Amino acid sequence: MVDQRALKKAYKETHRPMGVFAIRNRTNGKVFLGSSQNLPGALNRHRFQLTMCSHQNRALQADWTSLGDDAFEIEILDELKPKEGAPVDPVRELAVLLELWMEKLQPWGDRGYHDEPRLS
Repeated sequence: MVDQRALKKAYKETHRPMGVFAIRNRTNGKVFLGSSQNLPGALNRHRFQLTMCSHQNRALQADWTSLGDDAFEIEILDELKPKEGAPVDPVRELAVLLELWMEKLQPWGDRGYHDEPRLS
């Protein structure tokens, strides 16, 4: 007999990959960046939303709808590895990692699906 409680506990304790991902338009080179504490779940969610025409980024959705999913690639750009013994704040670390990729790729204007950051 399978112990359902043990299976649930093991699932909850399983490390899920977390990091930064990109949805890249192969036709025009534009990029959408995101980050998640659960990369497989986030990638599935974005692909589902785009397929169902319900993605929050209207420009990305418009391109996806007009060009089709074959015109896009979804890739993991960077992954955070759990650090043994050191308490970490994955939300903060993901925000920093996403910001680094934003600076590197500058995915706004003709290069991406994000608004250009405002200078403070």
